[in-house]
This record gives sequence, C-alpha cells and structure tokens, in this order.
Amino acid sequence: MKNFISVHDVTDLDALIKKALVYKANPFADKSLGTNKRIGLLFLNPSMRTRLSTQIAAQNLGLEPIVFNVDKDGWALEFEDEAIMSGNTVEHVKDAAPIMGKYFDILCIRTFPSLKNKEDDYSELYIKQFIKYAGIPVVSLESATLHPLQSLTDIITIQETLNPKPQTLNPKIVLTWAPHVKPLPQCVANSFAQWVNAWGKADFVITHPEDYELDEKFTKGATKTHNQDEALKDADFVYVKNWSTYNDYGKIYCNDPEWMLTNEKLKITNNAKVMHCLPVRRNVELSDEVLDSTNSIVTQQAGNRVWAAQAVLSEILKSGK
Repeated sequence: MKNFISVHDVTDLDALIKKALVYKANPFADKSLGTNKRIGLLFLNPSMRTRLSTQIAAQNLGLEPIVFNVDKDGWALEFEDEAIMSGNTVEHVKDAAPIMGKYFDILCIRTFPSLKNKEDDYSELYIKQFIKYAGIPVVSLESATLHPLQSLTDIITIQETLNPKPQTLNPKIVLTWAPHVKPLPQCVANSFAQWVNAWGKADFVITHPEDYELDEKFTKGATKTHNQDEALKDADFVYVKNWSTYNDYGKIYCNDPEWMLTNEKLKITNNAKVMHCLPVRRNVELSDEVLDSTNSIVTQQAGNRVWAAQAVLSEILKSGK
C-alpha cells in the first residue's frame, strides 16, 4: 500500500479487516515496526477521534507522531498551480509538501469541502497536491469527498459484530439520512457506500428524502429508496448520517424531524445495531433512547478507529521495507 485515500488502495479488504482485529487483540504485536520513523498528522480542519486514534495507532507501531494544525498554527496554503499569490495565501503546497516529505516517513492529511463549489471539492485538489509533491506515502484522515479510515472502521465493526453470528451471511445494512442543523459534507456517506459495495457481503440500502441523492460513482450497486420504513424493515445494521444535497450542491432542502431514528422505528428492523461516525447531535440526528440503548454500537465503532488506522499504517510501513 503506497497511499490510503479510498477503498481502491486496498488489494485485500478481508485481510485488512482481519489484521485490524488481530491488532485489537494484541495492540503491540508490531511495536518495533515504526521504530526511528515519524508520521506527520496535518489538520486543516477540526478533529477528535481521527486525531487521537491515529496517534495511538502510530505509537502502537513504534512511530513518533507529530500533529500540526495547519489552519491555526501554519501559513495559509495555496493549492492551485500557477496561482498568482497576491491574496491571503502565504505558502504554496508545492513548497510546503516536499519539506513535509523530508521531515516525515508518512504524511496524514485532514481537510473538509467548502460545500460551495462541487467541481472544486470533488476534484480532491488538496490531497492530490500533497500526494503529488510530498514524495512519501499519504493517508487521508478525511478529504472533501471521502473518509476511508472511518469506513474501514465501519466494516471492521460490522464484521466483528457478525462474527458470533455466522448464520448472518448476507446482513441487511441500511444507510439512512438524518436531520441536522446545518449542511454537512457527503464524505462519510459517500465513503461508507463505496466500502460496503466493495466489501460485497451485504444487502445494502440507502434511504433519504427526495433531492438528497449521492454521487452514483460511490453508491452504484446499492438499493435506493425515499421510504425510510421500507428501508428499515428487517435491517441488521442501521448507519445514521446527515449529508447536504449533491446535485444543487451543499444545500438543506428538507430537515424533517420524522427522519430521526427512534426505538419505535427500530421495531421493524431485525433488532438492528445502530451506527454513527460521531460527533452526533442528540435528539436531532439520533434520539437519546437509541443512542443509550443496547442497539447502539457507536462507542465500539469509535474504539475501532485505532485498529483501522493501525492496520493501514502497518501495511504502508511493510510496503516501504
């Protein structure tokens, strides 16, 4: 594995899931793999679970992690080639990224979309420019369109939950839109759809109000419906997430509170396990009664972020030997 930007960087998903669960059972199995190597974690946007879990994963492998908040501590970066830098940007990524390549052995980047220009966001310019100029492996800690470490975690959590129940060979997994107080990126939803489809072991359904269709290149293969009850019927896993509109980009058209998941809605599922990437707006996206119930596996899911990151970093380190 040279870079980790999407599921397309993974050659054997089942093996990567297995490796993550092996690390969960024995976190320090490869504690010397990253000895005398550094990993840079660059944040252009806020983070909690991604930041902490990746640091812990790196330390479990013997790597020295260094965190840098580009948006607060560094110069404003320019990403467009041939830009005339007479505005607010101070340093070009063409100059900054190669220096990062000298300081670190692996570079991790987190950035969000603007939700203003779909073409710009979906070009993934920021992370592509770091890959182009850094000269070292690059790991996405979330980009404008995808969140691969989160999605790997999600598949690990589903597989781990299924392990005691081998009879569930083709679980029904539902990705349901939820209300929110502001427009959010499509990254998590795009990424989850991409990874579940690549995993290929589920009956996968996406449900949302009209006008909240996602990019077909991520969702192709999933069943789509605007009827949430129809989608939830007999579901084994329900992944709750808000996203803004894709076609008329970055908007909120509907904020119907009826789309919030409740215990009453869970009655038509197969006693489904409920997932969310966190942070979650309680009693807006998900009700207290669901989040605090035995159906919720959001804490288990968040805990698995460490093992997903550790499996990916291990693959990159071993590839570089």
